[in-house]
Amino acid sequence: MNFLHLGKLENVTDPKRVSQADWMKVLPPETYEVARNSGTEPAFSGAFVKFFEKGRYMCLCCGAELFNSDSKYWSGCGWPAFSKSIDNDLNIVRVPDNSHGMKRVEVRCKNCNAHLGHVFDDGPKETGERYCINSVCMAFEKTE
Repeated sequence: MNFLHLGKLENVTDPKRVSQADWMKVLPPETYEVARNSGTEPAFSGAFVKFFEKGRYMCLCCGAELFNSDSKYWSGCGWPAFSKSIDNDLNIVRVPDNSHGMKRVEVRCKNCNAHLGHVFDDGPKETGERYCINSVCMAFEKTE
């Protein structure tokens, strides 16, 4: 379904230093637009919106582990929703986002700086958080 693309770039020691031109060469256009230009995929269009298999979700660009399937839930928002990230934002950085006349918190990959989506404070009681993540920014690895 989705594949990690960093391996297609040779001699990469720091994914944050990969140029936009190089990302454009290896990422599908829709992933490039969302992950590298802070875009958003259309609601309910992503491969992982109604996908609930056991496994882990990783950054499509660099492979950093982001979420486990046990934190994924149906929120009805149009994008895959997670109540918590792996190890308390181990590979996620939160950035204030005041674009489009809204106050939000953007989430980006700590490893390669890919835009992933946003986190909101209207999630399940367990954490109170809802990570709303674009499917085109994630890869999935099935576990037993």
